[in-house]
Amino acid sequence: MIMIKKQPIRPSHLGGLNYPIRIIPLGGFEEIGLNMMIIEYNGKMIIVDMGLGFPEEDMPGIDFIIPNIAYLKGKEKNILGVFITHGHYDHIGAIPYLIEKLGNPPIFTMPLTAGFILKRQEDFPGVPKLEIHRLKKDEVVHLGSFKVGYFRVNHNIPDGIGLVINTPVGKIVHSCDFKFDYTPINDEPIDEKKLKAIGESNVLALLSDSTNAENPGHSLSESVVLENMDQMFQKAKGRIITATFASLISRIQIIFMLAEKYGRKVAIDGYSMKANVAIARELKYLKFSSETLIKPEEVDKFSDNKIVVLGTGAQGEGNAVLMRIASGEHRFIQIKKGDTVIFSSSVVPGNERTVQRLKDTLYRRGAKVYHYKMMDLHAGGHGQQEDLRQMLELIRPKYFIPIHGNYYMLKLHGEIAESVGIKPENIIIAGDGDAIELLSGKVEVVKEKAPAGYVMVDGLGVGDVGEVVLRDRQVMAQDGMFVVIVIVDSKTGKIRGDPDVISRGFVYLKESRALIGEAKSKVKKIVSKAASPEHTMNWAYVRDQIRERLGQFLFSKTERRPMILPVVIEI
Repeated sequence: MIMIKKQPIRPSHLGGLNYPIRIIPLGGFEEIGLNMMIIEYNGKMIIVDMGLGFPEEDMPGIDFIIPNIAYLKGKEKNILGVFITHGHYDHIGAIPYLIEKLGNPPIFTMPLTAGFILKRQEDFPGVPKLEIHRLKKDEVVHLGSFKVGYFRVNHNIPDGIGLVINTPVGKIVHSCDFKFDYTPINDEPIDEKKLKAIGESNVLALLSDSTNAENPGHSLSESVVLENMDQMFQKAKGRIITATFASLISRIQIIFMLAEKYGRKVAIDGYSMKANVAIARELKYLKFSSETLIKPEEVDKFSDNKIVVLGTGAQGEGNAVLMRIASGEHRFIQIKKGDTVIFSSSVVPGNERTVQRLKDTLYRRGAKVYHYKMMDLHAGGHGQQEDLRQMLELIRPKYFIPIHGNYYMLKLHGEIAESVGIKPENIIIAGDGDAIELLSGKVEVVKEKAPAGYVMVDGLGVGDVGEVVLRDRQVMAQDGMFVVIVIVDSKTGKIRGDPDVISRGFVYLKESRALIGEAKSKVKKIVSKAASPEHTMNWAYVRDQIRERLGQFLFSKTERRPMILPVVIEI
């Protein structure tokens, strides 16, 4: 098994006169999300997905992360097209931020995914109009030396596709996010016959989703979720309030199916949920009667046993619908005794405490809560170990590159590949920015890396929060901030009055009067000592002295290191 070292992309050189295929992930190979990959041949390239990632715990204030496209700077005219595999934000979310910088290349995707992309673009009015091509059944797109076809996959959103990329070197298969679901809801099962035919056509390399590589067995079918949620609808005497992801269209379809089966009206709330339902219904990926849908303000016009509320918030997000309902901040809907609340999603790692507090609040207000750990009320969209094994056995690639996941997930997926007979030396475990060069008889991992550092988005700022700003935020989050304001007489160089102190996240001023008094005295001494006889002051030097010596003093008294911000005003 080849493990790519974090070393120095030199020019392609494999195989004499033949150019190799170069695969460069700009995200999605060391984390969940942030999916973006370059596939390059003789300087020309296509891109697969353009997603965002979510901030880690040590990134205070960051909204999300987008891929670093520094490698593509100056190569915009060589980008032949972008292929988007499905409509989740970790595959489409970075498009508004990156597509113009990449020369606005054509985007190829399925109709529902195109609908989600265009809806998101409405939030970015300054971005040029996108050139989107909606793929037709069995269409093969010819772009330079690339011929790109697709196959349908089951995920937890319709219109997910895997890619078959024919190149002069060989055939590359990209699995996309997938699972084998033989009884999906409002969808067709994955085209196993087509996958088998692809596998019989001498596939050079398979790139396959590793998100659930540590979970044994097969992934759960949406039909199982339907059966279990049916039981919830049968038992519920009052209102049913369901929370799930806005993009989980198959789950939303189940809720509408059951609501109509049991004569309930559905009230949808939340911007993203309402937008996605409208798009999916317009494109006929969601089917329900117009009479089933009501507005949130109409809920009280019907008896409790005739109502379903559908919204986001299963992750405990502060502004999501479920949190506002639970906290009593929703304008039209409040939790009351007899309500049944269904969390129809798994908990994203890092959200466990927030979700638990939300459940506690719901129980305190008299609701009965059901979630995926109590019974199968959620089916993930990613294949588990047996699904991954099945994909490998159908495609039968010469080389295997696990994608989408943290390092250990990629490694586990590599072990599954070994178990079905792929040679260890033909399994490539890569990282973000690494470049893999493939020829039919040889694979090489080049030493040079493409830039792949995180580009952080904070409000309207894109990439302006770097390591220094992030470190300052981390310091303030850990030990707080201590501001000292000193007014100095410009004629005498002496301090006028006592310095003013502002403490945020460090100590409470009223309870730390002795410490604050000592700190003020320390500042007076520092300024007095720095004053020159001619009363000409080097204020940069004075601020540095306050920052350094006051920092030492506060640490000696508290063993904390707040960020110290000295402000010297000369009057």
